[in-house]
Amino acid sequence: MELILSLETSSPICSVALHDTENGRLLGQSELRLEKSHSTHLTVLIEQLLANTGRTLRDLTAVAVSDGPGSYTGLRIGAAAAKGLCFALDIPLIAVGTLPALARQVATRTPRAEAYHYAPMLDARRQEVYTALYRADGHELAAPAPLILTPEAWAEQLAHHAVLFFGSGAAKFQPLVSANPNAAFLADVQPSAVSVGELALGAYQRQEFQDVAYYEPFYLKEVYTTTPRSA
Repeated sequence: MELILSLETSSPICSVALHDTENGRLLGQSELRLEKSHSTHLTVLIEQLLANTGRTLRDLTAVAVSDGPGSYTGLRIGAAAAKGLCFALDIPLIAVGTLPALARQVATRTPRAEAYHYAPMLDARRQEVYTALYRADGHELAAPAPLILTPEAWAEQLAHHAVLFFGSGAAKFQPLVSANPNAAFLADVQPSAVSVGELALGAYQRQEFQDVAYYEPFYLKEVYTTTPRSA
């Protein structure tokens, strides 16, 4: 049996999942909804998941990680854990975009899924989000990008097609387009390692692997830091 361990740390939710590559079956999942818990709880979740499914680290064939965009710190923690496991076990690393995984999560659970386009939105603070646009089959219609929210955002797409908006940034957009009948919103949709694993299965079959030594998450925007002033 070949197994993929998937990690999702791009949001405040720390999530792990285990899939069988031969049939795509989900063997187990675990998540923790606790702010700033990734650094102390990710390895515990992995250990518990493997123990609950009767597996060990040596049974893993690959590790998949949510690639971003998302929380800078969360992505760094997930990438470091995934790279460490891949290096120690000599197995491949798979990177899965946070936005396409989130879109798949919604599309696979939506009745008449083909009737909509899917726009995951991750909060990037103030009136900005990270977003993209997908069909129900996962085809990318608009690449991931930062977007400043205005009433005109996604106007062309909403003029011709029903669009589902979801994710941590969608609530900020809803009041701006509430009068448009083509705009629909879903609440409480959070990134999950399960959908990361589902996309990782295809990447594994296509052997789309990352260089473990040089892999970096897809932050989408440069991260700026400042030096504190001396007293």
